[in-house]
Amino acid sequence: MADARFADLLLQKGLVTRDKIEWAKQEAQTTGLFLEEVLEKLGVSQAQILDTKSKVTGIPSKSLDGARVHFDVLKYVPEDSARTYKFAPLGVKEGVLEVGIIDPSDLDAREALQFIASRVNMPFRVYLISIPDYKQVLDEYKGLGGEVTKVLGELETALRDEIPDESAEKGEIVSAADKVMEDAPITKMVAVILKHATEGKASDIHIEPSKDKLRVRFRVDGVLHTSLILPMRVQESIIARIKILTNMQLDEKRKPQDGRFSARIDNRDIDFRVSAFPTAFGEKIAIRILDPEKGIRSLEESGLIGRNLKAVEAGLSEPYGMVLITGPTGSGKTTTLYSMLNELNQERYNIVSLEDPIEYNIAGVNQSQVRPEIGYDFASGLRSILRQDPDIIMVGEIRDRETAQLAIHAALTGHIVLSTLHTNSAIGVIPRLIDMGVEPYLIPPTLNLAIAQRLVRTLCQDSKKAMPLTGALKERIDNELKEISPEERKKIVYPKEIYQALPSATCPKGTSGRMAVFEVLAMSPELEKIILKSPTETDITAEARRQGMLTMREDGIMKVLQGKIGVEELSEVI
Repeated sequence: MADARFADLLLQKGLVTRDKIEWAKQEAQTTGLFLEEVLEKLGVSQAQILDTKSKVTGIPSKSLDGARVHFDVLKYVPEDSARTYKFAPLGVKEGVLEVGIIDPSDLDAREALQFIASRVNMPFRVYLISIPDYKQVLDEYKGLGGEVTKVLGELETALRDEIPDESAEKGEIVSAADKVMEDAPITKMVAVILKHATEGKASDIHIEPSKDKLRVRFRVDGVLHTSLILPMRVQESIIARIKILTNMQLDEKRKPQDGRFSARIDNRDIDFRVSAFPTAFGEKIAIRILDPEKGIRSLEESGLIGRNLKAVEAGLSEPYGMVLITGPTGSGKTTTLYSMLNELNQERYNIVSLEDPIEYNIAGVNQSQVRPEIGYDFASGLRSILRQDPDIIMVGEIRDRETAQLAIHAALTGHIVLSTLHTNSAIGVIPRLIDMGVEPYLIPPTLNLAIAQRLVRTLCQDSKKAMPLTGALKERIDNELKEISPEERKKIVYPKEIYQALPSATCPKGTSGRMAVFEVLAMSPELEKIILKSPTETDITAEARRQGMLTMREDGIMKVLQGKIGVEELSEVI
């Protein structure tokens, strides 16, 4: 749309003054609002704005007039594309998809529409729509592919019919809520949330109450997105439904509770780990999605390359000792552990694991779920494992002094022990073990590898944007790698260009999936002397550099040079 012609026509109609139109443009640029939203604050109605835009562009306008877009129409246009390119499906008429658009001069939006139309094998017709109508359609997506629109309608009907007004007795309200909870709409709503979270490859679901609404968010590729907004009056019923699935206490709302349940979704058995947490506005629910059939990645697919891959393979080939993986919650430690177990999984080995929970099933591995509530925790389980004649032991996490000492003992007595720890870096593993009560002289003969990792969003391979690796960008990359060893520096291959995320119709975020970046510290005679003498992080870091260890940032830069991740995505994590 030609901004000058649009502004002139508004002036001709006497809807705004020149000073106000200039102020509105500046305000829109500063606040990130649409120009139309700013103009509305100045007293120009959306109908007047839409009529003016239509005359300038020659494109007809369309108003929803409060009508909902059916979920069968929403499915033609992916929600991410609608948000990225500022267009929305309005309906299907005579085999033509009607699409509302905010800025018809946006060529990227036009190209995305062409692609979507060819994919659904349907021609499209463009209409101008108002900002409120556009936002209404986005709200109807609810992040659940449109299916929730139908279920929410049923839910609202049930609530209107079943829940008494606020003047009713408290007991009647509870009774009605219980009835609605057992009714089809609430059951369907929970099922739809679980189904779409799983289909959307979310790792977690957050159901969060506030003063006037219930927000549902999905964590996809490590980032939380609001996917659904529900009225607060359904909060109790939805929480109760989830508690029933997990066998939690329905009447306990004052303290946190944990539970788990399984469900069959798309012919797959999916496990869900649930945590209920009391907040000022009611209980918040966090659900971790565990898909046992996702499959185990190889070490290379996990992101181990070059020197790091060779170090891990060498560490796993040792006849005994510990391999510890460290990082914050959600950094992919357990997935890397499974990759290692898969590499070691041979008929001649007896492999036993202690997990909380069991995330993937590996044929040939004896996997055991710990249950702290009955006294079966990592420490007690580890004692029992040693009586099972194991060759390889996997402990989900070393959380306390007792578990750490038992793991050290198992490694000393000829077992390979794989586990996780919480520190910020591979170098921090040694001081952390000492803090947990492990004697320094026990660490060198038992610790084979300390590995730290983080997960970085990977670039979509069919829509990434190339950037020539020259000038200031080349200097920046050189500066990032200036401290690596001469031997590793010789292996660096500089491409002509690197890439950054580029949103497209097929990949609206520009990224899809995640890859780990690592740092791997191996035990050496020099490191042994440092541990026995004075295990400070400064001395350990110096030895790590002597070994040629790459930091997670440097490993990430290597993957940037390979075109797998972008510098911005790396900087979000490290």
